[in-house]
Amino acid sequence: MNTPAHVLLAAAAFGSGREARILYAAVLGALAPDASLYLMAGWALWVQNIPPQVVFDELYFSPGWQTVFAIDNSFFLWAGLMLVARASGSAVLTAFSAAGLLHLALDFPLHAGDGRPHFWPASQWVFDSPVSYWDSSHHAMWVAPATVALSVLSFAVLWRRGIGMTGGIVFAVLLGMELWVARQWILFF
Repeated sequence: MNTPAHVLLAAAAFGSGREARILYAAVLGALAPDASLYLMAGWALWVQNIPPQVVFDELYFSPGWQTVFAIDNSFFLWAGLMLVARASGSAVLTAFSAAGLLHLALDFPLHAGDGRPHFWPASQWVFDSPVSYWDSSHHAMWVAPATVALSVLSFAVLWRRGIGMTGGIVFAVLLGMELWVARQWILFF
């Protein structure tokens, strides 16, 4: 699933219109499992000037990158964080960890050939799903419209909560990004 969709869904599911810090925590929790990819790919592409094909066809699947992805996409680590959040009674940490777990739960069945080792440190096994959020040869033509529909619904939920003008703009930009990226997946992949 695309990162903007993760953010919209998590914000709608776990954010609070009345408490900005809980909404921010849900947004950050939704971003966290993809943060390493953006940082490492951004560094490789724009600082090291490595061609995109090398970054996404070779580096992405390298042992070093996969180790980082294993850590920030580990169901065990995120579940442990959720246990700490619940034990401490922290609504902010609960929103953060719930959003991260939702991200993983949605990614797990939607990565065909490019999944992550979600059960680190117990296992390096990667589920190779028959369904992909971006690859049309693995049903993305069905997944992308469903993801867009969920994103639009999430935006509507957030808007009805009264997220204000700034929040409305931020989430509208995220929805626009999701629409654009889904269009790219459908047209080019």
